[in-house]
Amino acid sequence: MQEEHTKINELAWNQMAYDAWVYRFGTPSEASKKILADPVSRLGLLSEYFIDIKDKKIANLLGSHGTKAVSLSLMGANMTVVDFSYENSRYALDLARACNTHIRYIVSDVLNIPEEEFTADYDIVFCELGILHYFTDLNPFFNVASRLLKKGGTFMIEDFHPISTKLITSKGKRHKVTGDYFSTAIEETDVAYMKFVPGMENLTANEKSGFQKAHLRKWTIGEIVTSIANNNLCIKTLKETEGPKPEDKGIPKLFTIVAEKM
Repeated sequence: MQEEHTKINELAWNQMAYDAWVYRFGTPSEASKKILADPVSRLGLLSEYFIDIKDKKIANLLGSHGTKAVSLSLMGANMTVVDFSYENSRYALDLARACNTHIRYIVSDVLNIPEEEFTADYDIVFCELGILHYFTDLNPFFNVASRLLKKGGTFMIEDFHPISTKLITSKGKRHKVTGDYFSTAIEETDVAYMKFVPGMENLTANEKSGFQKAHLRKWTIGEIVTSIANNNLCIKTLKETEGPKPEDKGIPKLFTIVAEKM
C-alpha cells in the first residue's frame, strides 16, 4: 500500500513545484537575500534546538525546497536533504548556489534510500511541516531516521498539530469540530504547493482536475509518539504551540518533538 501511496504523491510533487516556489519565495537569487541576511530566522520553531551546529552532520528528510537546509549550511553544518521531488531539488540546489554554499540533495523515496547511506554517523536528523501524512505506516519512516543517526544523536520534528488537521476546522475566529480525530482514512487533496502555482486561482474545476492529487493519512499525537519510541528514539521534548494569530489562542497548531538515539 505504501508503494502505491508514494507513487501517487511523487507524481503530484513533480508537476510545477519549482514554479510554485518561485511564486512564493522569489527566484533563488531573490530568496537568497533574505536567507543570507538572517539564516536563523528561516528555521522557525526548530531554531532553539539547533545549537553549536558548526561541522555537525545533519539530514533533512523530505526537505522540499531546501530553505532550512541552506540556512543550516550557512551556519556551518554539513547538510544532506532527502526528497522524492526532482522539482524541489532543482530549487534547493539553485538556492544553495545563490547563497554561495553547498548542500547534498538525494532525490529518492525516503523509505528507499540506498543502503550505503546508512552510515549511522549523523548528529541530527530532522523533518518538518506536513510530511508524516505521506506515510501509511510511521514505523518505517522513523526507522530510517534512527538508522541514520549515531548513538546519542538527535531526531527532531516540527509538524502541524493533529487537533488542527484532523479535528477542528478554523475560519477566522470561528473554530468548529468537524472531523474525526481517530479516523484512519486516506484522504485525497490538492498537493500542498498548488496554491502557490501562478494562475491556479483562475483555472476552472475541470482544468484543475488535470493535476495529480496527493493522498494523505493523518495521524494522532499518540500514534506519532508511539512510533518514534518504537524505533530506538527516546523522546526528550514534546512541545505543543498555539498559532501566531490572536484568534488561534488556545488552539494547538504545531507540535515539536525532540528525541535521542539510544
